[in-house]
Amino acid sequence: MIGKGVDATARARALQAAALCLDYPDETMLAQLPLLRQTAAALPSAAGAPLARFVEHLATTDPGELASDYVDTFDLRRRCCLYLTYYAYGDTRQRGMALTEFAQAYREAGVEIADGELADHLGVVCEAAARAPQAVLDLLRRHRAGLELLRDALAEGGSAYLDVIDLIRAVLPAATPEDLRRALHLAHSGPPAEEVGLEPFAPMESVGARR
Repeated sequence: MIGKGVDATARARALQAAALCLDYPDETMLAQLPLLRQTAAALPSAAGAPLARFVEHLATTDPGELASDYVDTFDLRRRCCLYLTYYAYGDTRQRGMALTEFAQAYREAGVEIADGELADHLGVVCEAAARAPQAVLDLLRRHRAGLELLRDALAEGGSAYLDVIDLIRAVLPAATPEDLRRALHLAHSGPPAEEVGLEPFAPMESVGARR
């Protein structure tokens, strides 16, 4: 499972860069800009160009504005949720099963995630896919509709984070007609409602955060 003209090494670099870009833009994250620039220069243009644009955005925007934009984009907008299973399942018990599937794939591949991280956060998925491509990319493929819906929402809002999603998409095969059909259905219907008595897996007040 690999984008046209992108080898496995480039794909891993691109996904690692995307994972970093989806972190909260604090001092630690922004200190990685030189590394991200180097990565952008080494990638094929389809992936390197969006990464370079996003790095330039980070480098030329006030840090306080970056932090505010991150919160406004991912914490306050349901359509820009970074948790992939939310699009298909909302905060339902079915989502719990999907999260377990992600966690099991990581364990079998020997990939550990930090305490407190949900396994379906797009940044976590990208980082895991860079380390253990086949098992994790298969999961990402099954949740491609959520990725496409996230892209549409970011494009609609004119968000700089659109370039990060395009970086990810550049190293994946093109979305299938079924992926696009499911994304359109989710855009119209929204995720399923929360089931009675179920605590949400990620409160919507902080649904996008990975800090």
